[in-house]
Parts: sequence; C-alpha cells; structure tokens
Amino acid sequence: MLLYELLLTGYLVQGIVYKSTGSWYTVKSDEGQFYECRIKGKFRIKGIKSTNPIAVGDEVTFKLETVGDETLGIITAISERKNYIIRKSVNLSKQVHIIASNLDQAFLMVTLNNPMTYTSFIDRFLVTAEAYDIPAILLFNKMDSYDADEKVEVDYLLELYQSIGYRTVGISAKEGQNIEEVRCIMKGKTSMFSGNSGVGKSTLINALEPGLNLKTAEISNQHLQGQHTTTFAEMYDLSFGAKIIDTPGIRGFGIVEMDKYELGDYFPEFFKLKSQCKFNNCLHLDEPKCAIKKALEDKEIAWSRYRSYLQMLEEDVTETYRRDEYSN
Repeated sequence: MLLYELLLTGYLVQGIVYKSTGSWYTVKSDEGQFYECRIKGKFRIKGIKSTNPIAVGDEVTFKLETVGDETLGIITAISERKNYIIRKSVNLSKQVHIIASNLDQAFLMVTLNNPMTYTSFIDRFLVTAEAYDIPAILLFNKMDSYDADEKVEVDYLLELYQSIGYRTVGISAKEGQNIEEVRCIMKGKTSMFSGNSGVGKSTLINALEPGLNLKTAEISNQHLQGQHTTTFAEMYDLSFGAKIIDTPGIRGFGIVEMDKYELGDYFPEFFKLKSQCKFNNCLHLDEPKCAIKKALEDKEIAWSRYRSYLQMLEEDVTETYRRDEYSN
C-alpha cells in the first residue's frame, strides 16, 4: 500500500466511476489513482427506480479500507447528476437501467447492413437523448463497404437527420475515413458511444486510440448480428484530451419516464410546428388542423419519423419496455 493510501484510509475521497460490473465499481480518484469500490447495504437514489444505482460517469465519494494487502473503497455518496441516459431494464419492466451519466454528448453508430440499424432504433435513441438534454451525433459507419444503391440510401439518411438539426458524419472505422473529424468533435468532452451489436464501436475506438486494443468480433453470418464484445459500460481517458464511454451493444431502446403529450416535443421538427396546431394537447393523430399532419402531407416531415412517433405513442411510455421489433 502506498504511503498516501495509508494516510487516506478511513477518510473520504472524491472520484469518477469508470466501470460498473453491477456489484463492483472502478473509480478514478481526483488524484488519478484507480480503486475497486463497492457499496455497502442498500444504496438507492431518490426518485429513480434503477437496477444500477451507480453508473459510469457518476461523481462519487468513497472511503478507503484495508482488506489484507489490498486497498478497497466503500462508496458513501453520489453527487447530483447534470444528466443521464437510461433504458428500460429487460427483466424488470418497472425499473430502468442507467447507461451512463454526466455526458457532454452521445454518439450513435449506424450501419445500413451487417447489421442493419433501422430508423425506428435511431429515432428512439434520439428521443431519449433529447429528453435528457444530451446532444446527439450520428455516425454512419462502414461507408467503404456500400455499393452505389446503398450509398444513395445512406446519403438520404444523412440529409434527413441533418435537416432536422442533428450532426451526422459518414465514417469508416476500418479504413480510418473521417476519424480525425470525430476526434475533433470529442476533444475536451465526455462522450458516450452506443449502437447495435456489430456496428463497429470497438473498431472505431481502436482507430481513435490504437493503444486501447479493445476486443472486436466478426458479424454472425447466421443472424447478421454482431457478437457482444462489451459486457459492461466502461470509460476511457484518451490521449487527445477526451473521455469516451463504451457501452454494450443494444438491440432495443424502450422509451421511459415520458408522458405521451410530451413525446412530440422530443422530435425537433414536430416541436417547431407545435404552436400551429389547433389544440395545445394535440397528439398529431386525427385532430383537426394539426400542423404536423399537414407538414407530413406536404413532405416537410419524413414518414419514417412519423412512423417512429406512432410506434412510441402506442406504447405505455411510462411503464412498458419493448425491444425494437425489427432487431430479430
């Protein structure tokens, strides 16, 4: 045990959670040392029914204890989060899973095939990011692998989401295309990377920071889905002054903690027109003089976005978890 650890034993230390495995947390102290920490007894955050009370990105207070030759930490408190991004727990429908907290931005990696990222999945991610005030960037990966027809489709999606106001970048993690642009976007910020399994997150992270050597896996030919290479969310310090949170491959995003009358507010192109609807509580379904429906008919709003909105609206958005029906 280092001398300063001896001096700190029993005292409270501040740090940031870099990895969570459910029962143990890797925390980096303000002094730059990493400690394996745990929580003692029940540790719940008021107002959040979560399967994981502490998430990667959380700022925590912990106390050092000596166990044999090891120095371990006991987390005693968590600081107020500036934001967090969540999804429904797969097995516990009334609870949520906090993916990460205290984010400056969130990247969603998208692929046209092998595996296919459906627009319904993209829109669920964007709505979740909007709801928690997290700027979202879409990275369209594997640009080097598409034929002429596929490039037309990708260009359409790039233009669609750019027109809404989202930043989009076409990249090839494998070939290094536009990797420097991604670095520039990330510099000085804490970024979360997410996407379906197999979209190339680990390949991209290795391209951004070759020294990390994250494990990658090939696409399953049988199911055209990626093999899970990330089991738990984990944060890394990068050499160009950025932090990145890598998350497990996600097959579905359930919409949570959202009232149906607020859902449209998280579609930026809907929100811009909301004041023009006849009714303040318009759900943009069959109500008369609905500005969103008119914009849809005038092709000012994409049908794929409206379909995503309807799918989310059909759910019980405050209680029900549902996998993206197109992920199978």
